[in-house]
Amino acid sequence: MYDYLVVGSGLFGSVFAHEAKKAGKKVLVIDKRPNIAGNVYTENVEGINVHKYGAHIFHTNNTEVWNYITQFATFNRFTNSPVANYKGELYSMPFNMYTFNKMWGVVTPEEAMEKISEQRKEITGEPQNLEEQAISLVGRDIYEKLVKGYTEKQWGRDCKELPAFIIKRLPVRLTFDNNYFNALYQGIPVGGYTKMIENMLEGIEVRLNTDYFEHKAELDNLSEKIIYTGPIDAYFDFRLGTLEYRSVRFDTELLNMPNFQGNAAVNYTDRETPWTRIIEHKWFEFGKDAEGNEIPKTVISREYSSEWKPGDEPYYPVNDEKNSKLYAEYKELAEKEKNIIFGGRLGEYKYYDMDMVIASALELCKKELQ
Repeated sequence: MYDYLVVGSGLFGSVFAHEAKKAGKKVLVIDKRPNIAGNVYTENVEGINVHKYGAHIFHTNNTEVWNYITQFATFNRFTNSPVANYKGELYSMPFNMYTFNKMWGVVTPEEAMEKISEQRKEITGEPQNLEEQAISLVGRDIYEKLVKGYTEKQWGRDCKELPAFIIKRLPVRLTFDNNYFNALYQGIPVGGYTKMIENMLEGIEVRLNTDYFEHKAELDNLSEKIIYTGPIDAYFDFRLGTLEYRSVRFDTELLNMPNFQGNAAVNYTDRETPWTRIIEHKWFEFGKDAEGNEIPKTVISREYSSEWKPGDEPYYPVNDEKNSKLYAEYKELAEKEKNIIFGGRLGEYKYYDMDMVIASALELCKKELQ
């Protein structure tokens, strides 16, 4: 008999399993995939740690979370500085003085601010949709070249049809700072995320290729309590309806060249290019393998944003009014369940960054394991 059955070996499940074992509990972790690590899974291809389910760049201002996660891996000094490609014109992201200089030829912060302020005036009154909201924040030029196409591909809808609240703010930096995340701590685990999760789950029994729902009755009888990190609506057999997600498809290829685009992430911001961005995985670890040698090949992934349908991998919860209301109803059901705790991005239907998942799991550990 186990004290805890943990469904899912992603970050939330692995943090909880590690802490439960440390507290002297007997833990079983199951995962329906053939590998551990959930969506942070990295696979080694020709010495390159490939982010199999999209780019994962760890960043946080939470010192407790940083001190916790760095027990399991050494993090490198990777800084996220994406580049935007608009029909062959390259711009710095986030919007900063390099962007404004390329866009308008301005040289000083004052000139840049004047240009943005002048273009913002186009919107008078309360923005009614995402397009108006974006223009009211950064002006029409930046919106047209760097926001519109990318956002429409991501959401599969015209910006005029999207609610204004999706873009609460667009960072405008009147400095030459290309660091995308305003975070105190940032980096990528040396050797990849899978190795980090392996270290977390050391000494814990893990069963892969095990679908919880296919063996539910038998698995439920194995433990006192269940930590469930899968989709909350799936747990209740979608009886109230299906929660919606956006999904992402990756087209990954190994290229016989040392350098495809010179950067980890290039966003394609025009509407005509079908992918939203291309990730070149080797640059997360500066193009070097575990021994510090330059890698002669490269792996790239084109990302395509898509409407989620049952059977697809769920990525981003669509936290609009309709879905939030449905989630609240599922949450009510969840609270009535005995001996089961719902956690993580899918279990809580929340757009969590990695540090927030870890913080949430540690919070649960404090309540549950004391």
